[in-house]
Amino acid sequence: MAERGTDIARARDVIAAGGLVAFPTETVYGLGADASRDDAVARIFAVKGRPRAHPLIVHLAADARLDDWAIEIPDAARQLAAAAWPGPLTLILRKGPRVAAATTGGSNTVGLRVPAHPIAQALLAAFGGGIAAPSANRFGAVSPTTADHVATDLGDDVAYILDGGPCTVGVESTIVDLSRGVPVLLRPGGMPRGAIEAIVGPLGAADVAAPAAPGTLASHYAPRAEVIAVDLD
Repeated sequence: MAERGTDIARARDVIAAGGLVAFPTETVYGLGADASRDDAVARIFAVKGRPRAHPLIVHLAADARLDDWAIEIPDAARQLAAAAWPGPLTLILRKGPRVAAATTGGSNTVGLRVPAHPIAQALLAAFGGGIAAPSANRFGAVSPTTADHVATDLGDDVAYILDGGPCTVGVESTIVDLSRGVPVLLRPGGMPRGAIEAIVGPLGAADVAAPAAPGTLASHYAPRAEVIAVDLD
């Protein structure tokens, strides 16, 4: 099984060396690697069995500069970042040069998020860069909300599990696309639509030209469990 504990320095060193660390956010546990290294990010796809065209979300420290990771940033994105970060909201923006091509699946956009979990923030501050992280599970499996879930699903395929206890939100972050003009909701999640619209106004409808959004498989929310039909008549 993977090494497991609460050692931020150990987790930072694994990320810095190009390895994988599972770490808690307020939504779910993420499987993290250096977002600026194609070789490190490739390990995420290999361990998860995730198609390379599925982009990853880049997690940032609370004091990170948005302009270091994205370009052509609209005012609406800055308003949402100021109001909702740290929190369960991911913004899709035009990607900057620090983001590895593998992180975005070759797309010219990137999902950016500042998680609220104190352990995630401690790791990000210690590392000093962006951490690309999908949910810490095999592709298509239920998203993990405890370190035990990660250990059971990934075993020793992850170098270190940073144990922060159970996640408080339990569903992935909300994703809003701001790369093409009118803000568009790509994935519902931990931040309600109404809270977003209170900041930037009505959200547009997604279409086939929208960037691919991670974590939209229905199986993410479908635990392996017996289902019993009850006839109430």
